[in-house]
Amino acid sequence: MKLKFVAAALCAAAGLLFSTGCGEAKSNANTIKIGVSIPAADHGWTGGIVWWAEQAKKSWEKKDPNVRVIISTAKDAAEQVDKIENLLVQKVDALVVLPQEPGPLTSICTKAAKQGKYLVVVDRGLTKDVQNITVAGDNAGFGKAAADALVKRLNGKGDILVMEGIPCPVNSDRVNAFKAEIAKHPGMKILESQSAYWDTEKGLKLMENYLQKYPKIDAVWVGDDDVLLGALKAWRESKRSDIKLIVGGGGGKQIVKRILDGDPVVPLTVTYPPRMIAVGVDYAVAGARKQPLTTEKRVVIPSEIVDKSNAAKFYFPDSAY
Repeated sequence: MKLKFVAAALCAAAGLLFSTGCGEAKSNANTIKIGVSIPAADHGWTGGIVWWAEQAKKSWEKKDPNVRVIISTAKDAAEQVDKIENLLVQKVDALVVLPQEPGPLTSICTKAAKQGKYLVVVDRGLTKDVQNITVAGDNAGFGKAAADALVKRLNGKGDILVMEGIPCPVNSDRVNAFKAEIAKHPGMKILESQSAYWDTEKGLKLMENYLQKYPKIDAVWVGDDDVLLGALKAWRESKRSDIKLIVGGGGGKQIVKRILDGDPVVPLTVTYPPRMIAVGVDYAVAGARKQPLTTEKRVVIPSEIVDKSNAAKFYFPDSAY
């Protein structure tokens, strides 16, 4: 897919979500129901997903009285399947699904597709492509952007450590792209790469282990802003002065605020925006009305570097993330 097209499609979707200032739109179509099935807010990023889903619901129901958005959260895959069944009973016209796990969700999503529901899958794929469209972040671009930033900040020389996420395709795409980019620079060395499972406490423990094991560390890539909070706590308690950078990812508001405030150890992060769920709702509304925003099967939201020069536009203080 051409990036130019993706950018245009995302601008169109963003316009649908936020164009409430010129009066409330009136649709001639019959009332449509959009079901949104997402994980519960048990992590900073999923908290952001829930918040952006709620913003999409408020925005659409304010500007178009013929749109109803029903949000359903689930703590695990089994509960998510049950709740999607309930959405189908409510006769939704379209479904937006961010799967807890690909395998268990594929069957129920296949059922929805066979019933003629316009199906938008967000972030994580299914084991079978039954959806009309996928809206996802750029995981390889996420890893590459972080690596490029570290190389630039360290002038191409440094010993770095990596904290990975949960073993899954999303994590693999990020980490493989990061390592491939670092490998292009002989002066850069990855000392070790272990999983912190996208968990703050596990990030703290892993950082403590790294600090005890390695007397010289130039930078740490943790790839997740929740994990970054744990890593920062361990680093502060160690009183180490050799670490120049600790870089997360996701665009969490606590980290963006640090960037705005000029934190020298956290000068940047990489976006993996939870607003993708709101973009998914925009595509679902259009698809349910048989007016799809694109004929493409996949829309990728590019990852961007957030630093002090642009952090203000990524700071949402009222967001859960």
